Amino acid sequence: MKPSSSPSPSTPSSPPGAALHAARARSFDGAAAQYAANRPSYPPALFDAVEDLAGRSLRGAGAADVGAGTGISTGLLHDRGADVLAVEPGPGMAAEFRRVHPRIPIVRGSGDALPLATASMDFITYAQSWHWTEPRRSVPEAVRVLRPGGALALWWNTEALDVPWIEAAARRAGRFLGLDEKDLKADRSSCSAHSAHSLAADPSGTLAFEHRRVRWSRRVPVDTRLANIGSHSQFLVLGEEATAAFFAEERNHLLQAFPEGFVEEAYVVELLVAIRP
Repeated sequence: MKPSSSPSPSTPSSPPGAALHAARARSFDGAAAQYAANRPSYPPALFDAVEDLAGRSLRGAGAADVGAGTGISTGLLHDRGADVLAVEPGPGMAAEFRRVHPRIPIVRGSGDALPLATASMDFITYAQSWHWTEPRRSVPEAVRVLRPGGALALWWNTEALDVPWIEAAARRAGRFLGLDEKDLKADRSSCSAHSAHSLAADPSGTLAFEHRRVRWSRRVPVDTRLANIGSHSQFLVLGEEATAAFFAEERNHLLQAFPEGFVEEAYVVELLVAIRP
């Protein structure tokens, strides 16, 4: 997952877990190349759904992709014809973005304080990043920056846990991370909870979201699968030494199930779109 805001350092008055949340948000900067090379992309059907729910085409539209990370979603928005600007807080992620997408503009900034002019965008998108913001700040900022009738689109790639091998892999990862069954269920559903329920994405109820799911898959080598999982913040904060044994064992599990060395990763993209009045 890529951050769209720079969390403040933990203080004595910070809620429990704030320091870990901040560390997880910062962890991507040291793994930007790994993130860019191994994270899943998004299917064309997702952008069809965004346009359908927004009631307008991305082609020729002004768009800000917030928490852009290494530019996986930004590049796809550009390919759809959007006049897209990336917003990213992390220096490492921003440097990788510039390497991969040298012709797409990027600014350093936070979803909680967008460095964009009022009423300047037709779309604001958050791919895998809204949960790094504070909605009481990021919702008003989105409303401020969007033109009337503009669309805020949030989406997350979530693993299709109805696929048995993916469910089994998720359980192994959860056990390694020390999650009990209750915590494991919460961790698995955290992104989809934000996307599937409007009040999770916007507790104020300011925006009226419409929800849609898009299922897709990709076939990748086992090592790409492992590098993808390793680019998630829960593993990044632990470091390579602490996770090496887990990934070696996981590689053996996957090769036993897929001796040809390739896996079919199945995803469900959870999409929320709201129109600015």
